[in-house]
Amino acid sequence: MTNELGWIDIRPAPAGPPAIGTLGPEGTSSEQAARLLGTHLPGEPPIVLRATYEQALEDLTAGTVSHVVVANAYRDIHPFYMADDIALASIFVMDTPLYGIAQRADGGPLSDHPSVVTHPSPRPLLDQLLPRTHQLSEVSTADSTSQAAQAVAEGRYDLALTTEPAATRHGLRFISRLRPIRMVWSVFVRT
Repeated sequence: MTNELGWIDIRPAPAGPPAIGTLGPEGTSSEQAARLLGTHLPGEPPIVLRATYEQALEDLTAGTVSHVVVANAYRDIHPFYMADDIALASIFVMDTPLYGIAQRADGGPLSDHPSVVTHPSPRPLLDQLLPRTHQLSEVSTADSTSQAAQAVAEGRYDLALTTEPAATRHGLRFISRLRPIRMVWSVFVRT
């Protein structure tokens, strides 16, 4: 049943205090979605950020978190729906933080063929956001938009397709226009 917020009512988790697992590190869209979910659960549940959604699922099945938030755009979400020991508890729509292509704030002029790192899911945004003056020499993947931003901050790549919070956290500046992604988020609990 949909409530006044446009959410599908949240199915209760097994007994115990709530804790929410999702994809980290800090600055991911998933973290923002988990924080929004936390406003609909009792108390102020801690957010547990993991390197992959699969690690968050392991925490759920081990009982160290009560809920896991996963972006429906995640290419490998199907095992979450197929598992027989977890269940879909809710879904909701939330715009991501703004996405864009960023470089180090202290970086000089870009070559005409820069390298870029991105999480695989938003990769189609590269064609929309990359300035026409550049053609990519290499497109690599990271487990999250925050990890992509960190890789650019460390000098391993020229550009990152990342979110505004991750760019700020890692001292990057945007060279492209910014845009959000309207996304459906799934919330899972143990059965």
